[in-house]
Amino acid sequence: MASSTKTVLIPIAHGTEPFEAVAMITVLRRGGADVTVASVETQVGVDACHGIKMVADTLLSDITDSIFDLIVLPGGLPGGETLKNCKPLENMVKKQDTDGRLNAAICCAPALALGTWGLLEGKKATGYPVFMEKLAATCATASESRVEIDGRIVTSRGPGTTIEFSLTLVEQLFGKQKVDEIIRILLVRPNPGEEYTFTELNQTNWSFEDTPQILVPIAEGSEEVEAIALVDILRRAKANVVIAAVGNSLEVVGSRHVKLVGDVLLDEVAEKSFDLIVLPGGLDGAQNLAKSEKLVNMLKKQAEANKPYGGICASSAYVFEPNGLLKGKKATTHPAVSNKLSDQSHIEHRVVVDGNVITSRAPGIAMEFSLAIVEKFYGREKGLQLAKATLV
Repeated sequence: MASSTKTVLIPIAHGTEPFEAVAMITVLRRGGADVTVASVETQVGVDACHGIKMVADTLLSDITDSIFDLIVLPGGLPGGETLKNCKPLENMVKKQDTDGRLNAAICCAPALALGTWGLLEGKKATGYPVFMEKLAATCATASESRVEIDGRIVTSRGPGTTIEFSLTLVEQLFGKQKVDEIIRILLVRPNPGEEYTFTELNQTNWSFEDTPQILVPIAEGSEEVEAIALVDILRRAKANVVIAAVGNSLEVVGSRHVKLVGDVLLDEVAEKSFDLIVLPGGLDGAQNLAKSEKLVNMLKKQAEANKPYGGICASSAYVFEPNGLLKGKKATTHPAVSNKLSDQSHIEHRVVVDGNVITSRAPGIAMEFSLAIVEKFYGREKGLQLAKATLV
């Protein structure tokens, strides 16, 4: 009997857009797909955009004869160019097309790769705004839709459309019911493309000298979309973001088995001062962060100094609440653990800022959460600029 498992290939390169890649990997894995992340470089570790390191499952050169139900190309530069110039990948994608299987691409990849390879002839496709002219030269109709499906090819626009794009791919592979299940877990935006908003109480000024110094701790089981969204967006805003791995290794495995890589071990920065400490969620990840005495002490000192700290998803329930870090504060968390908050008055809000504390709910809100942080440090105009650039 043939296997019912759907297989997906996601190739990555130096300069791949990390949020796009990670969101595609995690959403498709949540859907039940067997996702292989393959490096087109000569090693599995790649330096993605914004100083984020990614680790592939394998080298593309080792799996060129494999058959996949779907091949998805992330964007980012120079990653998109590298994918375009990878002849083995081009051959795999062309065979995929000839055999009537799914291909998909986002951001610059529809124009640079699929278009250049001649796969968009007679097709309707979309892509990142600055690539629309190039895209129009390679396809029948260049669309400004956030996601475009034409036959066995699916295209999309950029980081802020990646979750919608990935859910479309889940629907192509597994059907609408599976998509609805994932939407409930991720809390996907009901109004994609509209201006992001957040709830603010007890408004205070978040100050910094020169550049905001931000710490993002990660641990085994951290939710990858939440972690990468924070780093990606905050580094785009020119904040100095330090990814600190809790434990003895810089490399940790996230909740959906994506390998996340820290810049430093938490121990190396435990005595340093930060303008913001902000935690990703993930059920196991939050519990592992909570077990770090050093991190909890850093957060308590941050609170005592009235300096900003925040968390998304399960981190507010498992790290902040038990350690008195939400005392007198309104906060939110993931619906699955909201009963752990002693004050549940704001648990339905997507992003809540109460003075120096910011909390949020789930991976589908990670971009809004990150943009709210940008706004608190740099102002509304900067937040909206980044929202536009990333197509949130």
